[in-house]
Amino acid sequence: MIRYSFVENAEAELLDQVLDLYRIAGWWPEEPNRLLAARMISGSHFFLAAMDGQRLVGMGRAISDRANDAYIQDLTVHPDYRHRRIGTCLVKMLLARLQAEGLSWIGLIAERNSSSFYTPFGFEPIPDSTPMLFKKS
Repeated sequence: MIRYSFVENAEAELLDQVLDLYRIAGWWPEEPNRLLAARMISGSHFFLAAMDGQRLVGMGRAISDRANDAYIQDLTVHPDYRHRRIGTCLVKMLLARLQAEGLSWIGLIAERNSSSFYTPFGFEPIPDSTPMLFKKS
């Protein structure tokens, strides 16, 4: 049975599993920094973990100004647990909490052709917008 919980600070064992999910998702190809990951979790508006016993099998977080705008970030499910509606539960719980807090502008960047996963939740492409990333020179 999958258990979902909002985490404020990750214990060492959970933090190692978070780092593994980041690597598996391909977001951190180099050796990730444990301190940076811990700061990302504690600095997020909130971090949601999906656990199978003591094993982290999915995660997602929200970043926000805590007044109006929020972004869903870093949503992923371990490949061994995909197609079990874990991602769906993560998105629903993230959206429900953001909306309950009165946040009305909720965005995300759908990577790797994943936009079709998000459209049933009410997400739509933003017309005339392009996601951009600052690259250090």
